[in-house]
Amino acid sequence: MRIAQVNLESQSKSLAKRQAVSKQDFANALDTAQLKISNHAKKRMSARNLNLVGEDYAQISKAVSELEAKGSRESLLLYKDMGLIANVKNHTIITAMNMGEIGTVTNIDSTKFIK
Repeated sequence: MRIAQVNLESQSKSLAKRQAVSKQDFANALDTAQLKISNHAKKRMSARNLNLVGEDYAQISKAVSELEAKGSRESLLLYKDMGLIANVKNHTIITAMNMGEIGTVTNIDSTKFIK
């Protein structure tokens, strides 16, 4: 009887762990889905060999959400080796540049360093 109870507890913990991972994957996918990249930004990123992967989208989306909560409208996001201009309300990256191109940036109301 005790062995059956231990096996049941082990299975229950294993299921809970899988569900927690699944919820995190879903949350990351949702963050990625909420962030859009304009065609202009896609072209700029491609031309400058700036690449984003899954976790990058989640971090950028989180930063945009934080800026939205603070009332930002257009923001410069400094992330890794790139600068991204985001329309915060629409959760859209509207242009991209490498760090060497960031000299003067106009028409923004905020800047966010993403670590």
